[in-house]
Amino acid sequence: MKQANATRLIAPDAAGLAEAAALLRAGELVALPTETVYGLAGDARNDRAVARIFEAKGRPHFNPLIVHLPDLAQAHAFARFSPDAERLADAFWPGPLTLVLPLRKDAGLSPLVTAGNDSVAIRVPAHPVAQGLLRAFGGPLAAPSANPSGKVSPTRAAHVLAGLGGRIGAVVDGGPCAVGLESSIVALDPPRLLRPGGLPAEAIEACLGAHLAQESDPAKPLSPGQLASHYAPAAGLRLHAEAPRSGEVWIGFGPCPGAALNLSPSGDLVEAAAALFHALREADVQAGPDGQIAIAPIPERGLGRAINDRLRRAAAPR
Repeated sequence: MKQANATRLIAPDAAGLAEAAALLRAGELVALPTETVYGLAGDARNDRAVARIFEAKGRPHFNPLIVHLPDLAQAHAFARFSPDAERLADAFWPGPLTLVLPLRKDAGLSPLVTAGNDSVAIRVPAHPVAQGLLRAFGGPLAAPSANPSGKVSPTRAAHVLAGLGGRIGAVVDGGPCAVGLESSIVALDPPRLLRPGGLPAEAIEACLGAHLAQESDPAKPLSPGQLASHYAPAAGLRLHAEAPRSGEVWIGFGPCPGAALNLSPSGDLVEAAAALFHALREADVQAGPDGQIAIAPIPERGLGRAINDRLRRAAAPR
């Protein structure tokens, strides 16, 4: 995609949000901070803007996008909510939960957003800058992670500029993302976990009073984050490494003397989730494109399930 100007870095104040909203209305792309990761936003009703998202990211067109809205009331205009969907939205919105719901026929979304599915993925972000931009724009924003497709997700404005600088209109700099993992994605009737993420599956199950089956079909994904290879650094990645091999850059978790980087020296999964993508980027720089990264074992519980999901996809054959 050709841009007339270099990507602008915009302050997260009222004037900056007004500028960003004007760019979005003109069909341009703007990266915005959320509590999970930075998203690459475009008008979800504008075919050309949505196509530019795919072009900027180099994203497969069969992979759906998440629609971001400021509140549940506006979400009702785009999707049909079952009682379970209402329960989850009331409990966890705004926050790091995406619901895949039946698409309303009169929703007015670009068909590129849903990738031909009769469902739509919707999220209400909690980040005040995302909320401010959604309200300044006054419509639905399609916003996958603001990085080249399949690469490490961005949790800082500098990450966005490193991957997409010169290919998008602007980045609203809201500082580091607090959660650091993409949203958990749930489909309902019956309840299924399509992607583990920033909201632990245990909390979702407790709210529903039901078990979440795990579902993933890379051939026809219902939501983002279901491709087999995703979130990948340039260097190779070895998981469950109790110690590094010669030449490896070791990312620790918990007490790991000698680790080049550590997601959480105290073994805190919340801290680890927030640090994951930044640590992968730092390790990738240290290792180089032909190098190797090793990462210490992460417990398969709570946010550890989401961290391990990202790491398995990052380590998958490319």
